[in-house]
Amino acid sequence: MLGGIQIESDRVPVAHSDGDALLHAITDAILGALAMPDIGQLFPDTDPRHAGEDSSVYLREAARRAASAGWSIANLDATVVLERPRIGPHKEAMRTRIAELVGITVDRVNVKGKTHERVDAVGEGRAVEVHVVAILTRS
Repeated sequence: MLGGIQIESDRVPVAHSDGDALLHAITDAILGALAMPDIGQLFPDTDPRHAGEDSSVYLREAARRAASAGWSIANLDATVVLERPRIGPHKEAMRTRIAELVGITVDRVNVKGKTHERVDAVGEGRAVEVHVVAILTRS
């Protein structure tokens, strides 16, 4: 799972939940913008209830918390860094799914794919890195 969609890959994440690194990073960006506890504090991997859980649960909760605190998600900009699979063919499906999960229009969600040019754990295909900027506005 990446960006809320299933992607064919010979790699699988090592994770307590479904391991969707993109949804996790977006969740943390929203919670961080709200100065709230992070995903690990709200959904600890020591809690067996979260084993294998769909990461959309976490993202929906972050969006709900933002709305409850009087904030709207104005824009999400994400960069996924990994060697494979390539993000390009899946970008629009990811943008659409993320927009659906947080209740905004797809034109306010961006997903970019980058590689590490075969350098370090990311470049060797052993890890994925995700960077997200979440812009919130008062509702």
